[in-house]
Amino acid sequence: MAIIPHLAKHFREVHFGGNWTAVNLKDTLADVSWEQAITKVHNLNCIAVLVFHINYYVSAVLKVLQGEPLQASDKFSFDLPAITSADDWEKLVTKTLSEAELFAAQMGRLEEAKLLEVFADPKYGNYFRNLFGIIEHVHYHLGQISLIKKILNETKAGI
Repeated sequence: MAIIPHLAKHFREVHFGGNWTAVNLKDTLADVSWEQAITKVHNLNCIAVLVFHINYYVSAVLKVLQGEPLQASDKFSFDLPAITSADDWEKLVTKTLSEAELFAAQMGRLEEAKLLEVFADPKYGNYFRNLFGIIEHVHYHLGQISLIKKILNETKAGI
């Protein structure tokens, strides 16, 4: 059984739909305004920061899949540039979804044997660990985004 097509499909589904959780990033963000995206709820990260954070790692790993060295640092993964308009928010969402599609396509072209190879540096484990980890990471933060969005919508409705 080939694992690569399943990983690529799972990654694509958490971004664009069709997974068994029936929740995906694209649909979840579709009706989030830029004002909502930058609104802090309690001491949680705002939606825009979480979207940036998700894409930070997707973008970094995409470059590795394209043959470039890994150039990322956890300390920069929450450094969202200012979102001051609907256009800024739309650009972030578009970049995130575009790079997700590129990521899924690039992942789908990998050879199965690559899954057990070292990913960038032995301290990061193998490709499988990192590709599956990216999927888990998106699901984790998608859950946060969904909850923050619900809180914002309830607050807006006066509940």
